[in-house]
Amino acid sequence: MAKKVSRRLQALLSKVEERAYEPIEALQLLKDTATAKFSESAEAHIRLGIDPKYTDQQLRTTVALPKGTGQTVRVAVIARGEKVTEASNAGADLSGSEELIDEIQKGMLDFDVLVATPDMMPQVAKLGRLLGPRGLMPSPKGGTVTFDLGRAIEEFKAGKLEFRADRTGIVHVMFGKASFSAEDLLVNLKALQETIDRNRPSGAKGRYWRSLYVAATMGPAIEVDISVLRDLKTSDAA
Repeated sequence: MAKKVSRRLQALLSKVEERAYEPIEALQLLKDTATAKFSESAEAHIRLGIDPKYTDQQLRTTVALPKGTGQTVRVAVIARGEKVTEASNAGADLSGSEELIDEIQKGMLDFDVLVATPDMMPQVAKLGRLLGPRGLMPSPKGGTVTFDLGRAIEEFKAGKLEFRADRTGIVHVMFGKASFSAEDLLVNLKALQETIDRNRPSGAKGRYWRSLYVAATMGPAIEVDISVLRDLKTSDAA
């Protein structure tokens, strides 16, 4: 049975043409189509020319969004000894050792980012089945396995995000709020594009960028002209 499209979404879809928009035009349209009764996020959906089943075609990294995420980020830290106090003093929302691991195992997931010190990773490994599917498992590539807890907490709270390509080679990233100005959203989207280009997997062959769509949480997908975005200088986006 075909899924019924709401009247609201039908009206929004009629505003979007089937073409690739200039980046700033696409982001203005994203704002115009964010009509839900809550504060919608701005999302990017990027299809890349990679096959993540091969290790040299996987993409997992972090991006520091210059204009922030618009969200309050809750950071939990698993460490031991003085490092637990250090994490707490640096602004961690939760910090602990084995007892925090036990709480998480029992289903406590009141955090958005989990940071662990390298010496705790053997114990954290048992949380893999629970945290892995949720994208919360600490990893060195994601900047979430480190002894420099103060810096990690500060960066994630300021707008650093971890992301990865899914099994089909698509990256889904929230890059701000629809309430941001189109200019601020462009600064964040440009930072995301540069990060993806900088971290191109060594095994990626042929055309790397296949398509880029942006959307508000409850809004229609809007295609962005990738070549225009890549040609933009960071200073032009700022």
